[in-house]
Amino acid sequence: MGTHRLRVNGSWHEVDLPDDTPLLWALREDLGLTGPKYGCGVGACGACTSIVDGSAFRPCTTSVADAAGGDITTIEGLSRRGDHPVQRAWVEQDVAQCGYCQPGQIMTTVALLAEHPDPSDADIDEALRDNVCRCGTYARIRVAVKRAAQLARGGR
Repeated sequence: MGTHRLRVNGSWHEVDLPDDTPLLWALREDLGLTGPKYGCGVGACGACTSIVDGSAFRPCTTSVADAAGGDITTIEGLSRRGDHPVQRAWVEQDVAQCGYCQPGQIMTTVALLAEHPDPSDADIDEALRDNVCRCGTYARIRVAVKRAAQLARGGR
């Protein structure tokens, strides 16, 4: 058991948990952030994807001890009003079907666009290849990623 200071969505939090507790449990159970979803627990599905220090990562396979000190962003931290360019593009393109994987898809896209502001189809495929959508909305996701890139560059 230990006290871990976590910076999540711009605010500092302390959690008293064993060092090897998956960060996903701290986010969901201790901080009440239910955007990152539990899908597989082994980092294979992408449902829990969040961002740490600008890069996409899987909180289900990251311990609270390893996460301490990083700047963690969950989907709840993207925009208070839901108007982040990626969120806007997702709504415009009506991407979500069941919606379970979408927070992970969105957060992976945010990290992708930070690195590649005008991603190619190959960039999109590479970035999102390990994010599973059981509903098969991959075609709409690709269109939404392109639209989000356009919105982020100030396009209409």
